[in-house]
Amino acid sequence: MHFSIPETEVRSGENGSTYVAYNIHVNGVLHCRVRYSQLLGLHEQIKKEYGNNVVPAFPPKKIFTLTPAEVEQRREQLEKYMQAVRQDPTLGSSEMFNSFLRKAQQETQQIPTEEVQLEVHLSKGQKVRVNILTSDQTEDVLEAVAAKLDLPDELVGYFSLFLVQEGADGGYTFVRKLQEFELPYVSVTSLHSPDFHIVLRKSYWDTAYDNDVMDNRVGLNLLYSQTVSDIERGWILVNKDQHRQLKSLQEKGSKKEFIRLAQTLKYYGYIKFDPCVTDFPEKGCHVIVSAGNNELNFHVKLPSEQMKEGSFKVTRMRCWRVTSSVPVVNGSANPCSSAKCDVKLELAFEYLMSKDRLQWVTITSQQAIMMSICLQAMVDELMVKKSGGSIKKMQKKRLNGALHRSDSNQAVKSPPLLDSPDPNREQVVKLSTKLTSVSLRGISASSSNNDISGNDFHGNFAFEGIGDDDL
Repeated sequence: MHFSIPETEVRSGENGSTYVAYNIHVNGVLHCRVRYSQLLGLHEQIKKEYGNNVVPAFPPKKIFTLTPAEVEQRREQLEKYMQAVRQDPTLGSSEMFNSFLRKAQQETQQIPTEEVQLEVHLSKGQKVRVNILTSDQTEDVLEAVAAKLDLPDELVGYFSLFLVQEGADGGYTFVRKLQEFELPYVSVTSLHSPDFHIVLRKSYWDTAYDNDVMDNRVGLNLLYSQTVSDIERGWILVNKDQHRQLKSLQEKGSKKEFIRLAQTLKYYGYIKFDPCVTDFPEKGCHVIVSAGNNELNFHVKLPSEQMKEGSFKVTRMRCWRVTSSVPVVNGSANPCSSAKCDVKLELAFEYLMSKDRLQWVTITSQQAIMMSICLQAMVDELMVKKSGGSIKKMQKKRLNGALHRSDSNQAVKSPPLLDSPDPNREQVVKLSTKLTSVSLRGISASSSNNDISGNDFHGNFAFEGIGDDDL
């Protein structure tokens, strides 16, 4: 998550006096407005709980009214403070910090605590409605959805809630995975657009965990529906023979066999991002990025119109970072609206291209944070697997007193048969492992994915690292 305070605004208090509000944005979207005194109170609480040595520096109080220059200086200092707290593994995941952000979000959006019905989308256009409180956090809502679907408690951690934006063509743009510091109902309703939805989707990357999910009827149906949906939207590549096999398995109701066949297909389990821009292999290249199988896959259109495809393995990334900037207009930063800030986001990672040669690769995309979250999740799984753990150890322990609602259990229905295939559609990370190679394979712009041509770029060695029609 990218925290920033790109703007301040002067607001009126209850007694008619004015004060400076600091607008905290997450991924370029307003999360909450807070006063300096509120953040100071949070700082004092954190300091009392964790000690002075752990807490980052906080901008000092001022006796007199701040000048515009001093307000700007304080804004920058508070932004650095919030980023430092969030990035600290202890402070950033603390209930003290997260509850502060949840309360501030609710107060900013002026949504009272009351019982409401929230619609959560599944795959294939299916929906489930759950009765929740507007103040329920992400974990509460996830458990309410699981209870409604009759998904066993031990499988809840295999799924997550995502905020997505639906396009005119029915496609999904993944905005972010909903976090512990936000209230899902407030997050989606504050966007004031019917295009934004909350979606339930599996949250792991290693396909070996599919076996755990498929052992349960509801888990199997959820995974099956997601797989069918990913195939139909073109995220998983299927040729005509494979399509016939899949359709035959559907007709027989062989869901497990359907999923096992899909697991062998290219891009199974990947998330596909919207078209964006990269500086690799040349500056200004348009690219489709997909995340999965412990890699970022690039489908690049060069300035020469030549198409290239390649993958960057997470085990060869020494580190990555997300940066943001506000466009400058007439020598000053373009002001943000109260709801959304026009922020340029970039994901950059340092990659081992060949022996002793590291290179930074940059992706300019409004989904840069989502890409970064995917990378971190892949690394987390690799580290747990390396230590002999399992996905269950990666999930944060849910509160024992979480509310399970039992309005009426609803099983996930099987999606209809696949449509006919479209003929035109074909922080520093530390890992110590034997690393695989990066390869860019040239492909013609009009060919299918299996039509490989052009020059290859290879780097094949071990490294002890720290660590088409859409274009």
